[in-house]
Amino acid sequence: MDASATGEIASNHSHLDDSPQLPLLHHLARSLAVGFVLVVPAVFALMYMDHLITADGDIWWHMRSAQWILAHHAFPHSDHFTSFGAGKPWAAYSWLYDLLLLESFNLYGLVGIFGYVIVMLTLMTAAIYHLIRRLQPDFWLALLITLVTSYCLLPLSTARPWLFSILFFIVQLDILFEVRKTGRTRGLYWLPLVYALWANLHIQFFDGLVVLGLAFGESVIALRWPQFQTGLKALSAGIALVACFLATMINPYGWHIYKIGIDLATQPQVLSLITELQSMAFRSLQDFVLLFLALLAAAALSWQTARLAGRRFPLFETALLAFAAIVSFHTRRDIWVLLSVSAAILAQAIRRGHPRPAPLASRTGRILGFSLTCATALLLPLLIMRGLGLNNAKLESYLAQSMPVRAVQVCQLYHYRGPLYNDFSWGGYLMFNLRMPVSVDGRTDLAGTPHLVHSFANWMADPRWASDPSLQSAGLIIGPTDMPLVQVLLLDPRFQLAYRDSTAVVFVATRYHEPLVTSNLVPAPPPQSSSTPTQP
Repeated sequence: MDASATGEIASNHSHLDDSPQLPLLHHLARSLAVGFVLVVPAVFALMYMDHLITADGDIWWHMRSAQWILAHHAFPHSDHFTSFGAGKPWAAYSWLYDLLLLESFNLYGLVGIFGYVIVMLTLMTAAIYHLIRRLQPDFWLALLITLVTSYCLLPLSTARPWLFSILFFIVQLDILFEVRKTGRTRGLYWLPLVYALWANLHIQFFDGLVVLGLAFGESVIALRWPQFQTGLKALSAGIALVACFLATMINPYGWHIYKIGIDLATQPQVLSLITELQSMAFRSLQDFVLLFLALLAAAALSWQTARLAGRRFPLFETALLAFAAIVSFHTRRDIWVLLSVSAAILAQAIRRGHPRPAPLASRTGRILGFSLTCATALLLPLLIMRGLGLNNAKLESYLAQSMPVRAVQVCQLYHYRGPLYNDFSWGGYLMFNLRMPVSVDGRTDLAGTPHLVHSFANWMADPRWASDPSLQSAGLIIGPTDMPLVQVLLLDPRFQLAYRDSTAVVFVATRYHEPLVTSNLVPAPPPQSSSTPTQP
């Protein structure tokens, strides 16, 4: 991102000669304000670091996939990590993200994963500000819209590949709005490179292609009906669309990446099982703020249409808002689509009377302002992390509150062997740390609805659990302490309790393991006051 994005070197570059000069101190104050806004999401993430580290179990299967890729110098085309999916077709469609996350973890541990989130949140906020500032001449209003949008994105601040999709989607919106306004197509040249990366980082490049297709459709319609005028020429838009489509083919799976995306999008029953795939429940303030922004954007489009009295209809913005509403209200983890679109439409529609271009700083002021913004955005999170004493030991203690950290240590210490039967949310963590096939994990495209439903029912102690083949053949069972199945297994002679703490329990099959000597307690490394392990 260039200096105009974050150092208040922003909008109206074509009016540099005509614009009044902004005093240096005033410009530096604005640049400092931008820096603080860029830091806000990172500060919130630091405040809730325990939730951020413990909320997501899927990052572990992503890193296990990266380990396999590095070990075999190839890309998986079938599953190698579960007992139910062994040999079934599966593709590591986010392989580049997997490698980046694993490298961060190998270098810095959990702090590296946390750092990935901080960096991506800052880049996303900078991209939002750049988009909004080029559409909105009022500096403080642009900053407010950026702040509200970033606040609503906080529920998505986990170490997942969708952070790349959010960033690239905002960058594309920025380019399209600018080209449509000015007619300068230079920004379109960067889109194929963006898509070449996007298709290897996260599967939701599909959303970006749809938006690019909407822009192309508007440019074609504008050839026939002048009320749909746009600065984006049909030929340029068509070339960009084709080039971006071809760029997505530059991945280990070629055109099959589209089949994978379609399969992921056509699992309606899975959507009702997984919380992040369900619709917004409107139980948080962010949900209501998003709804309010969407309604404001729709009202702004209606007002704009009425004001222009048929001379121009905002076709692209209307279609874009409709698409964003469908996507985001359908699945809560896709709220970023509607958020970024609504913010852009509002920034473009709201005008507070600017007869002249907004004042700009001198070249020296812009350089100093950009430096001040970057320094604030980089140094402030580091200072806060240092003040909070953020380290791997602290993050590990948070992780142990929701993941079977000590249970895994016990299994490694006594060499308990599978087959493993586990809880859905822990599949990725167990896969990564125990290096044995799991019974289920977060890859819903591989598991399928019947298998997920059956697994959930078993852990709720459905009467059919005792005849489940996976449970009957299990040599090791690891699950949350408070699950109903745990109470039933305590009475089952086929399994014996090997370890229990406030988070997880470990059962071993009596036919696979020597009877446990329950009279002697063994300390679990590291010790925990609520632990009651027994010695095998």
